[in-house]
Amino acid sequence: MLVSRSLRRISLQRVSVILGQMRMSSTAGTEEDALFEKINSTGIITLNRPKALNALDFSMVKKITPKLKEWCEDPSTSVVIIKGSGDKAFCAGGDIKAVTEAGKAGDPLAGEFFKNEYILNHTIGTMKKPYIAFIHGITMGGGVGLSVHGRYRVATEKTLFAMPETAIGLFPDVGGGYFLPRLDGKLGIYLALTGYRLKGRDVLHAGVATHFVEAQKLPELEQELCSLQSPQHAQVQQVLQKFHQQCSIDADKPFSLAPHKSSIDRLFEADTVEAIFQNLEQDGSEWATKQLETLKKMSPTSMKITLRQLIEGAKLTLGNCLSMEYRIAEGCIRGHDFYEGVRAVLIEKDHTPKWSPATLEEVDETIVTSHFRPLGKQELLF
Repeated sequence: MLVSRSLRRISLQRVSVILGQMRMSSTAGTEEDALFEKINSTGIITLNRPKALNALDFSMVKKITPKLKEWCEDPSTSVVIIKGSGDKAFCAGGDIKAVTEAGKAGDPLAGEFFKNEYILNHTIGTMKKPYIAFIHGITMGGGVGLSVHGRYRVATEKTLFAMPETAIGLFPDVGGGYFLPRLDGKLGIYLALTGYRLKGRDVLHAGVATHFVEAQKLPELEQELCSLQSPQHAQVQQVLQKFHQQCSIDADKPFSLAPHKSSIDRLFEADTVEAIFQNLEQDGSEWATKQLETLKKMSPTSMKITLRQLIEGAKLTLGNCLSMEYRIAEGCIRGHDFYEGVRAVLIEKDHTPKWSPATLEEVDETIVTSHFRPLGKQELLF
């Protein structure tokens, strides 16, 4: 059920547009790239870079985090809504191209972007007040981190969710190691390794979204949430559930991965990527063969790092998981495949990355472990 080679190339080209929109400077962006308003007791964040598919840059991170912390402490703020401007994307990624440019130059801002982004993710994940993300349109990478750790995630028929990082020599960060292994069965491992795209109600079926609402009803939903007087979770849940139950779009459409769920749980249950490859080869079905073809295009190092990330993340708190992911991110900045993946997908766009090491067999445990080693004074601790 994965996309064909030609469609996959289009998808990667879209990722190249999504992730390559910004520059890394701490002064990047404008005063309008993230909008904040207060309606009654509801704080509203609008990611306001529609031409860049609301991609998240350093400027936006540095504005959103303090505003969230302010609203957390403000007794007059009861609910927070985050949404994207325009009709195409909630948030389609992060400043990946700029990170690699800074990393190649030895600029510490490469690591600082990850650190500040993860602090924002943790702030969202530890909020006691209702946090509602309208994940309408493309939601990838950094946009996932802005949504999945909140209490409520509202998808629409136009939602497109994915974590495609293994295709660019990275890993599903922004807390992916925490939420992905907590999806049903081995679904999270499958999504992380293959970068499979979930669309519309599939985002709800997978457990990524908590509610599904018709896109044209989002303004009405927002208005009703803003009209609540000092609401608690129960009142917010009641409103969300009402709009969710009113939506009939694709109501009877089954989960696209349902026919393969048992295969995913069986074939992706191994604790090594080599064993997953072997399971797929031995299965030999048309579906398994397609998954194997997809995985063979990914960075071998990224796949091994990702599998270990999810196995360990399943046992960690969100804070400890983000600390682990910061170590991994620093390891990717020190390595080869991250730069090569960005070159192949974002810069030269030849889509023929030359991974190093080139095969799973060449990626020994020393390489993987180096991405998880403590960073001393650089550690990101919560």
